[in-house]
Amino acid sequence: MEAASLDALLFTTEAEIRYFTGFRTLFWQSPTRPWFLILPKGGKPIAVIPTIGAELMATTWVDDIRTWPSPRPEDEGINLLRDALAGFRRIGMPMGEESSLRMGLGDLDRLRAGLDAEFIDATPAIKALRMVKSAAEIAILTQICAIGSDAFARAGSLFTEGQPLDHAFRAFKIALLEAGAEDVPYLVGGAGPGGYGDVISPPSDRRLQRGDVLMLDTGATLQGYFCDFDRNFAIGAANSAAKSAYRALFAATEAGLAAAKPGIRCSELFKVMTDELPGNGASVGRFGHGLGMQLTEWPSIAAHDHTLLQAGMVITLEPSMQLAPGRMMVHEENILITETSAKFLTRRAARELPVI
Repeated sequence: MEAASLDALLFTTEAEIRYFTGFRTLFWQSPTRPWFLILPKGGKPIAVIPTIGAELMATTWVDDIRTWPSPRPEDEGINLLRDALAGFRRIGMPMGEESSLRMGLGDLDRLRAGLDAEFIDATPAIKALRMVKSAAEIAILTQICAIGSDAFARAGSLFTEGQPLDHAFRAFKIALLEAGAEDVPYLVGGAGPGGYGDVISPPSDRRLQRGDVLMLDTGATLQGYFCDFDRNFAIGAANSAAKSAYRALFAATEAGLAAAKPGIRCSELFKVMTDELPGNGASVGRFGHGLGMQLTEWPSIAAHDHTLLQAGMVITLEPSMQLAPGRMMVHEENILITETSAKFLTRRAARELPVI
């Protein structure tokens, strides 16, 4: 903040407010109430929040908590926020990639009009801070990746030929909770003959058939931190194309792990994995991303992202490739960048496509 001549930072989104305060609640699922946090260049944060959150916020290290009885459409905390920001001349906010506002645009306009201040894009400073994880964060991420790995290890007893896909999803979600996950806010995947196509729709009641490849991609959480990785399983038998694709993706992931060291750029890591794949893989935009208190965080393992990897980053390696029109395969692992290399946080997938 000093280097950017910022007097204060203003946050309105869940991840940033949680990162700087420890305030964690599922109440963010409701869009009714806005929440604000001011981080002055000097001194402790100021929370400007709905009254309903005051008791929980008081359990954090924040002691300047200003509230209003939201919902109150005529003034959703804007006058309180304006008063708290008065005197700050350069105010930073996340305005760049992967940022959002989570307050009314009209309210932002009114706030700006009531202040003698310049609003600055603080994305670079926030991005640099959040991409590198603390030892405490790494410990939680290590634990949730182990929990996800334990649940996937039960695949042989969870998934069967003839099982509806939505039942398979439900069984796996229960397995994650039984293994110790706090929640499973993200679970996607697909199944189809020799591969799959749509992997973001809710699961259908289509029954798993012999020769299908089933993929499940989980974002289970622990203490608000995500794992994010998938596993592929052949149902009954696997054809040669599926086996070959799986081997290629496994090799691309191995190459990515070997290359993922401090100082390499994300774009270079993307190329390392791309070069291992026939036809350079599927066109999904990126082969991995950052991971933490959000399912996907900065950076992107993509041709356009030239971020340098640093020790303490937790990222996914996620190469993918097309098997045939409308059929693809994805392989994903979670890794930690150390001072000299990288190591798996997830339990490594089988070298050959597992058959159930």
